[in-house]
Amino acid sequence: MKSPKKKYILKPQKQTFLDIVRRLKKEPIEFSEFLDLLENISDKFYENSELEFELLLINGFPLDIKDDFVYLRTTKTPICEQTFCFVDIETNGGSPKNGHQIIELGAVKYKNGQILDKFDSLVFAKEIPIYIQEVTNISLDMLQTAPRLEKVLKEFKEFLGDDVFVAHDIKFDYNFISDSFEKYNLGKLLNRKICTIDLSKRCIQSQKYGLSTLKELLNIDVQNHHRAYFDALSTEIIFERCLENIDFSKIKSTEDLIAFSKSNNILKISKENN
Repeated sequence: MKSPKKKYILKPQKQTFLDIVRRLKKEPIEFSEFLDLLENISDKFYENSELEFELLLINGFPLDIKDDFVYLRTTKTPICEQTFCFVDIETNGGSPKNGHQIIELGAVKYKNGQILDKFDSLVFAKEIPIYIQEVTNISLDMLQTAPRLEKVLKEFKEFLGDDVFVAHDIKFDYNFISDSFEKYNLGKLLNRKICTIDLSKRCIQSQKYGLSTLKELLNIDVQNHHRAYFDALSTEIIFERCLENIDFSKIKSTEDLIAFSKSNNILKISKENN
């Protein structure tokens, strides 16, 4: 007599938050299915998927629900109707995980050619390396009456909302702020994001793409380099110059612009310009 075959129960395959993002970029997801996906992601915070959904919204992930379907709002929002938040930070070191912190945070809200609002704050700190003081012109004395980091982060999180986060060399600013949020139990950044270095490489011909280089190339007359608000303002102007060179018949939505900034369409410098 043959022994009965073993029955294997297939467990749902674990997904990550990024897997869900990739799918939402392609198509909306029925709300009940979306909750099931959240139930099964490996990097969730809550067991309850409805709480997890609320957490996504609180942390800046731009979701809309319409007719029982969940949409990634940036796939439907025309670029001219999108609010972008240009951000820059100055810090006293390379990582919050190594005990470093933000010493200045600046941001500019922008929509369709208009600056809507600004955020500009120094942050209390107990130490700044001399070389950072020399680069930023921020002295330790300037920070002694500044608000504490937790207060500044809470105010900035409210200011940012679910706008698209834009920065020059975005990885540093985005990750540093997100790690700082987590340190103070403020969630983490889930906002959609654009790096103006990446975007510039696809819109502006230049040998280099550092902020000071592009400011000189584009005749951007914003002073106080290496101060957070002014660097955020310079980044906004660079973004506008990039938009002047974009084919809006092909790049229509905010998500189109994000994808374009990561595309293979990098401008090549001709030999005559070398």
